[in-house]
Amino acid sequence: MQRRRDGMPSRAVACGLPCALAVLAMVPAGVQAQGAAQPQAWPARAIRLVVPQTPGGASDALARIIGQQLADGWGQQVLVDNRPGAGGNIGNDLVAKATPDGYTWLLGFVGTHAINPSLYKGLTWDPQKSFTPLATLASVPFVVAVHAPLPVRNIGELVALARAKPGEVRFGSAGNGTVNHLLGPMLGSAGKVQFTHIPYKGAAGAITDTLSGQVQFTFTSMPSVIGHLKAGSLRAIAVTSGRRAALLKDVPTIAESGFPGFDVTPWFGILGPAGMPLPVVTRINADINRLLASREIVERFAAQGAEPLVTTPAQFGAIIAADVSLWSRIVRETGATVD
Repeated sequence: MQRRRDGMPSRAVACGLPCALAVLAMVPAGVQAQGAAQPQAWPARAIRLVVPQTPGGASDALARIIGQQLADGWGQQVLVDNRPGAGGNIGNDLVAKATPDGYTWLLGFVGTHAINPSLYKGLTWDPQKSFTPLATLASVPFVVAVHAPLPVRNIGELVALARAKPGEVRFGSAGNGTVNHLLGPMLGSAGKVQFTHIPYKGAAGAITDTLSGQVQFTFTSMPSVIGHLKAGSLRAIAVTSGRRAALLKDVPTIAESGFPGFDVTPWFGILGPAGMPLPVVTRINADINRLLASREIVERFAAQGAEPLVTTPAQFGAIIAADVSLWSRIVRETGATVD
């Protein structure tokens, strides 16, 4: 986030995680302390980690990295269970209704917990009341990745192309209402152009069609495309975060590309059902944070373009609360729908 000379944040198109962190001290933890302590040592059996997206995306990659490390330390399996559909709502619903004994988790992210409540009517769960925040995992900048032969080298040229060919510049997303989707109208609004949105059932489809040229570009998380970027089959022209990504130091931010204040850095974290016993919540948070500080996790996350994000359960709850407010405004301003 850019700052004025007096040290205060400048007004941003979307401040995302930095805004959330600024209110950490003002929002209650949201951690439910109901329920007696476990009658036996925890964990005593395998843990189910629900990922509400298809395999191959950022959520899946982070879940498998942290799950394996936890399993090695605990001597109990952490089983990744991919449950995509309805923008992540299927996985959310499953975990919200699970027994709050510490053995069913959700790999949540900005889309599932901050955007969906503003897009979908009749949800059976509440992003704050139905879950116990356990631990954040990482902040992951999104990349503007274009079809390699496209004669576009920066955001300015992409906007100019859309202006010269109204309706012909298409971008793929992981589905209606996802972060990948909303970034399109956000950039279009900033550049006073309109991109044609093509939704897919997951990021993999959008990436595949960007590779083939069926769509000209996509907004996607770094872990989803880093292999294609290294191979040269896709080209990164910008990142959505407020500062450059360590893995792509030569790629400018959208803010640097002529759109000051543009800053979207989605977070990923682990949650359980509401009402989990506080001793179990504390144990999970401490063990995950210990792993996030390890050289191995830092290096493995960095290879995916992710940066470890360490918080307490209370701070994680504050981030969710702040982002629910932020993204509800963005949904209203962009007019995004799931139709």
